[in-house]
Amino acid sequence: MDGRRLIAVTAGDVAGIGPEIIVRSLADKRFPPSCQCVLIGHPRIFEHAAQLANVSLSLSPIAAEATDANEFRQQVSQLLNAGFQPYWNPCGDAVLSAPQCVVSSLAGDAAFQYLAAAIRIARANLVDAIATAPLNKEALHLANHHYPGHTEILAAHCGVSEFAMMLHLPEFAISSWRALVRPIGSNGTHAPSAGHGLSIAHVTLHTSVASVPSLLSIDNIAETVHLMADFLKRIRCERQAIAVCALNPHGGENGLFGDEEERLIQPAVQRSQQTFSNVVGPLPVDTLIRRAISGEFDGVVAMYHDQGHIPVKLIGFDLAVNVTLGLPIVRTSPTHGTAFDRAWNPNMMADPSGMIEAIRLAAVLSQSKVS
Repeated sequence: MDGRRLIAVTAGDVAGIGPEIIVRSLADKRFPPSCQCVLIGHPRIFEHAAQLANVSLSLSPIAAEATDANEFRQQVSQLLNAGFQPYWNPCGDAVLSAPQCVVSSLAGDAAFQYLAAAIRIARANLVDAIATAPLNKEALHLANHHYPGHTEILAAHCGVSEFAMMLHLPEFAISSWRALVRPIGSNGTHAPSAGHGLSIAHVTLHTSVASVPSLLSIDNIAETVHLMADFLKRIRCERQAIAVCALNPHGGENGLFGDEEERLIQPAVQRSQQTFSNVVGPLPVDTLIRRAISGEFDGVVAMYHDQGHIPVKLIGFDLAVNVTLGLPIVRTSPTHGTAFDRAWNPNMMADPSGMIEAIRLAAVLSQSKVS
């Protein structure tokens, strides 16, 4: 290998836009030169996506689990130098019968198998990281894989119990917003940004809003702060300014609207401050997000899914990256979904920006991944 990072890129749910954004990424001038990819999925589906996108793609199979890391990487280099894109199809041809643009167990099972295979070769150090195209949770369940999503599959297959989903906005995706948002209580001068974008991690994830208060604890809030601080360190953000969200409106108004802030979140922040000095909270979310966008914070810890997802997807829907924190391997993904309503449509070009950024960030994180 020539020093470039090797990323396994999974096709996700093939009924959606995953295969298209992958092949478009490979042909895009923004594709990071520090990366090489091994595609995980069926070659005929990637070829079909390339035809749809009018992209030239010459695929060649690669042996994966039967090789050691050095042999695997040598195969990749040889194929790429010969002008071929290496791929691995770990689960046969059944997926070719999956209908396009609709939920199906065939596509759901293939998406699961692609991810499981990528996890295996990442854990064996055959690749440096994983970047995953979107899967569909309903299709996953129809195939009897009863996980809420990518994050929980990754955690289970890696054997970790302390993990979190984090959405990361690169600096170029947020810089124009910084210019528009006047910092609260200031004369218009923005707080100095660390220049590493904005990241939001979630204490709870794929669960009902009604269940969130019972799922919060001092331990899991403090652990999410720790995971966020570790991520910021790995992307070489020296400031590591982290803000922790309140759960209730106005931060609970000293218990008037709920006691989770005083009973759980504040003790977790105080515990975190013993290790990480630049942590504050709990702060009311409506003003916290404005402060973060203006450059005051590098990371935000949200209490539940939509508390973190809404601002990220408003600011940079096509550019944000989903990162699974707490794993022994690196995994990234675009933050958008399968887009069945626009997939496999020659009149609706899928935007590969999120996949390109996911591959780029996977390469960055793989240089300092946990062993």
